[in-house]
Amino acid sequence: MPIKVPAGLPALEVVRSEGMEIKELAASASDTLRIALLNIMPTKETTEADFIRLLATSHHDIELTLVKLDTHKPKNASPEHMAKYYKGFAEVRNCHFDGFIITGAPVEKMDYEQVGYWRELQEIFDWAKENVTSTLYICWAAQAILYHRFDVPKYLLGKKMFGIFPHRLLQPQLPLFKGFEETFYVPHSRHTEIRKEDILRADSVELLSESDVSGVYIMTERGTRDFYITGHSEYALMTLDGEYRRDVAKGLPIEIPENYYTDDNPELQPINRWRSHAEKLFNNWLDYYVKG
Repeated sequence: MPIKVPAGLPALEVVRSEGMEIKELAASASDTLRIALLNIMPTKETTEADFIRLLATSHHDIELTLVKLDTHKPKNASPEHMAKYYKGFAEVRNCHFDGFIITGAPVEKMDYEQVGYWRELQEIFDWAKENVTSTLYICWAAQAILYHRFDVPKYLLGKKMFGIFPHRLLQPQLPLFKGFEETFYVPHSRHTEIRKEDILRADSVELLSESDVSGVYIMTERGTRDFYITGHSEYALMTLDGEYRRDVAKGLPIEIPENYYTDDNPELQPINRWRSHAEKLFNNWLDYYVKG
């Protein structure tokens, strides 16, 4: 269905160049879903394309608003891009959104209080609870909200959790998981984790999906439509490849991402094991929690 994004956004043309037929929504009607994306990933345009790619598979008309932090200037995005296509949190704080997505960020090894924009992010967390119908917290954002709201700690891993891992459902009857297979795959790329025992001790948090390898995956706060997601189902096919080759070029200690390349050979094409899951996850979220 049509999607409305800031006029001229390059990410829309990137997704179209991949063969997706996306119509631009000319005007928002009463049944248009208003979705905001707080993008704190370093590669802004890549992340924009990742989420546009998934949202555009929905049958809903969607108006997407790109949001930036007021207290942080990204190092890897041009000021012109941010000024042209993004709105600061102060500009949207009086708005209501049907859905809100908060991305991860490359600050996971830092204590939360050491992050320069931590206070603003805490304010956004509290604002979203009152002004958004349903929010997805992705990767580091999931860790951050669990710490902010429930004092759940994160732990540094001995090595990077890096690859495509099998997951299972603990609440398969939920509408969020409609159409899911018994085992499904999700990309992970992180240096820290939250632990199941800490989630189980948080009375208000319910664990919905997990992996024997990569640990807890999807959680929710009881009585809300908010979901905390530790993986990156939104990733494009070549994202982990780019991360792997970047770290190799820098001489960083990095292993080949698990279950990713054909025959585990970096010279061969990656296998997209997660695309179907990602589309179902986002479409179910829009159908049953944002719209429903």
